[in-house]
Amino acid sequence: MLTGIGVSDGIAIGKALVKREQRAEFLRATIDDERAEKARFKHAIQEASNQIIQIRDVMNKKSENENAQIFDAHLMMLDDPEFVGQVEELIETESVNAEYALQTVASRVISMFESMENGYMKERAADIRDIEKRLNGILQGAQPVSPTECQEEIILVCNDLTPSETAQLDRTLILGIVTEAGGKTSHTAILTRSYEIPAVVGLQEAMKQIESGDLLIIDGATGDVIVRPSEEMLAAYTSKKAAWKNKRAELLPYKDALSVTKDGKRVEVAANIGSLQQVEGVLANGAEGIGLFRTEFLFMDRETIPSEEEQFHAYQAILEKMGDRPVVFRTLDIGGDKQLSYLPIAQEMNPFLGYRAIRLCLDRQDIFATQIRAILRASAYGKAKLMFPMISSLQELRQAKAVLHDVKSECREKGIAFDEEMEIGIMIEVPSAAIVSDVLAKEVDFFSIGTNDLLQYTLAVDRMNEKITRLYDPFHPAILRLIRAVIANGHKEGIWVGMCGEMAGDPRMLPVFLGMGLDEFSMSASLIPQARKTICELDMDEAKRIAEAVLQMDSSDQILDYLQLLSRSHS
Repeated sequence: MLTGIGVSDGIAIGKALVKREQRAEFLRATIDDERAEKARFKHAIQEASNQIIQIRDVMNKKSENENAQIFDAHLMMLDDPEFVGQVEELIETESVNAEYALQTVASRVISMFESMENGYMKERAADIRDIEKRLNGILQGAQPVSPTECQEEIILVCNDLTPSETAQLDRTLILGIVTEAGGKTSHTAILTRSYEIPAVVGLQEAMKQIESGDLLIIDGATGDVIVRPSEEMLAAYTSKKAAWKNKRAELLPYKDALSVTKDGKRVEVAANIGSLQQVEGVLANGAEGIGLFRTEFLFMDRETIPSEEEQFHAYQAILEKMGDRPVVFRTLDIGGDKQLSYLPIAQEMNPFLGYRAIRLCLDRQDIFATQIRAILRASAYGKAKLMFPMISSLQELRQAKAVLHDVKSECREKGIAFDEEMEIGIMIEVPSAAIVSDVLAKEVDFFSIGTNDLLQYTLAVDRMNEKITRLYDPFHPAILRLIRAVIANGHKEGIWVGMCGEMAGDPRMLPVFLGMGLDEFSMSASLIPQARKTICELDMDEAKRIAEAVLQMDSSDQILDYLQLLSRSHS
């Protein structure tokens, strides 16, 4: 048995097709007419843009709007004057062919991304490879081809797939995917989850151990890959696959059900999103609201800061689509692993501990006030709530509220309508905020626990560092005790407490948080039916017993074993 990183749930059983492909190497050639060579390169840019637009439009027609956004980033790279300019400069100054110039510049950019510690940024190298491959294919006169030439159902095994290749896979024939490269945030992972294709990535040397025609079993949840399984193993996984399909069918009725325990306790199950296009998935999965709208995505993949009008219209459109369901707008959370080209931040030794989120906004109150004004204006069109990220102290919260107060006063003076009763909250993601949450709760209408950062800050573990992934432990007793304290402190002051980190969507943890009294669970939209099923099958007495039992345990191993046993007994 081989083990990689499971990134898209499901069991796939079928024959392997091993796709071996080496990156083309283009020799340096001296050219006589630099102007003509640059024109040839510009033609390739235009043709590549046309191809990508066509792929994106097809995806949009299939209502795959979120996935189509990947190709917006590709179009921006093709229109990036720095990237294109470096290639043209090399052609001009060294009189070299466009293929060699492109390869040289792309290699430099790919190396830069791959050298980064941040896992998300490292995986963006795949976008550059995709663009380079497409451009050089056009320069060589090659026609775009499908990433596979299979005529039957197969499990695709390869070093990696570019976003273009993944998007164009024939999903009627691809049973599953195994790649040597990639991680949980790679585009292969994102797209395969969206397409519901079982996938395992990061399985090093997979192509050395698997041959085309080999019978494979892959488990997209555990990351296990079984090559040439025994009859007993094949029978076991065939049964497991059938059980998985039955479980998915059982979840369908929960898409439109209420999130109510067996004894009548009502909680809210909401969704985390970053764009208007994702609202369709939110509504399709029956979310009771949006517990986290990541407004920073309006600011990313562009050359200038979005205007107040642009922001207002985006927020207004989301509220109108959601109707009477609440939408929590998190103010700009830039810095750390999210950088803006037009808002340069000096290089920092520890960017996750540096100039980011509310710290940046309080320093750049022009940007902050503009965003708040756009959210306030939009609040007249729906049930908006506003949330400040990365608050670490009472002083910081009061500074943010002072900006909000000033913008409200300005709106009143100008006769601009907004919801005077709009709730104001903060994310609890910094340990200091969790520890003084009793004080902070007196100043806000709600808390939303951001477990992703709370984990990395409490455990001193960079969640993007693959070398210490094992230490990023959501079952650590310290994390659970902090969460319990935050919920209790919030309730003492009469405010509701939600959670918008990854832990909110983990069905093993849901009974624990329910027993602690969590009021709202916000997660990826696709996880909502399972979360609601878990809630509906519990009563509060049982949930409280589970939470109390877990809080008495002194190790994450003990907690995990207990919750997994509990999960199996309820399935």
